[in-house]
Amino acid sequence: MTGHADGSLQVVHADEGDIADIVALNNLFAPDGLTLHRSEAFVVAHLQDYQVVRAANGSLLGQVALDEYSPSLVELVSLAVAPDAQGRGLGQQLIMAAEQLARERGYPELFAISLAEPLFLRMGFEESTILRYPEKIARYRAISRSELSIGRKFCFAKRLTATNGNNRPRAFHWP
Repeated sequence: MTGHADGSLQVVHADEGDIADIVALNNLFAPDGLTLHRSEAFVVAHLQDYQVVRAANGSLLGQVALDEYSPSLVELVSLAVAPDAQGRGLGQQLIMAAEQLARERGYPELFAISLAEPLFLRMGFEESTILRYPEKIARYRAISRSELSIGRKFCFAKRLTATNGNNRPRAFHWP
């Protein structure tokens, strides 16, 4: 169970028992272009990058993952909240958890491609352009050229603060 004493839900790292539910929840939104289709093999290979929120009964309410391109570049992917759990702030909790994991891993920046413009702007992300991420463009081309032509999607980026050895924040600066 992932609840707090006050009844709120918490985000935890996914485990092997979550794989099928992660695939199902993610792919529920893929036909509408809200997520990219994910295979079980993808989730297994990236399981350490997934975080989830579960209901008291263990059912998956939401998920998010980090997808590393290089030691200095990571994308927030597979953000999904079950339809019956939407509107409860879980998306925000999941984004904050992904940011925290990215900080812990030392990434200077986190980016996302999404239709959820108001959510990402509320969470402190800035509008960006996919042109800043040739690695992402290359992956889209490998998946499907149509992903590059979807005009409704927005690119967002957020500078992250990492901690140095003294646990003091260290700001990263973009050129």
